Amino acid sequence: MDIEILSLSSGARQAKGTAVIIDVFRAFTLEAYLFAQGAEKIYAIGSEEKARTMKKEHPAYILVGERAGKKLPGFDYGNSPSAVRAKDFAGQNFVHTTTNGTQGIMNAVHADRILTGSFVNAKATASYIRSLHPKDVSLVAMGWEDHCTEEDELCALYLKSLLEEKPLEDLPEKLDGLRYSEGRKFFDPSQQEAFPQADFAMCTAADLFDFAIEAEKKEDMAVCRRRNVHA
Repeated sequence: MDIEILSLSSGARQAKGTAVIIDVFRAFTLEAYLFAQGAEKIYAIGSEEKARTMKKEHPAYILVGERAGKKLPGFDYGNSPSAVRAKDFAGQNFVHTTTNGTQGIMNAVHADRILTGSFVNAKATASYIRSLHPKDVSLVAMGWEDHCTEEDELCALYLKSLLEEKPLEDLPEKLDGLRYSEGRKFFDPSQQEAFPQADFAMCTAADLFDFAIEAEKKEDMAVCRRRNVHA
């Protein structure tokens, strides 16, 4: 297995084989919680306009998304996992558009298969990848608005260590340390509306869930589905 770590939208465009599009703060952490709470499908959309059109065509769909971290006007939810915590979404379909994560899926034009990446289901994602026996794996740390961020780069390193079965040292300390880098915004009183403090702990809780998330590209969107992983 040839594993390559790439970054940003340009990295997504270079991704080949099985690509993992990583967005820890917060797109693919949120999707994992939604699936854990019963979501059926999540339509990952690059364009806000397309997302709104899908909502008009399917009023029962739940519209979630952000730009610059803030919930888009008229959307049901933003991109905050704490905002949906403990809600029952059994059988519900979502439309999801974000600044970074969903854009990465759209840009992964050369990948044979696309998975999402976050800490909350990292071990399950690595197990699912190993079950596929891919020749090439591209781990794409999406970052934030075209600059690299510590949480996505760390998640890429963690996934690589899991795939290679080489433990990453001091992961809990490294996760906690994210509060002093990109995670600072979750502790900024002036940014609590967009980045509530509760999101930080939810995004940095490693290996909560026993499923991967696979994104199947269909023209200008991708359909994300839960892939259960059996030990």
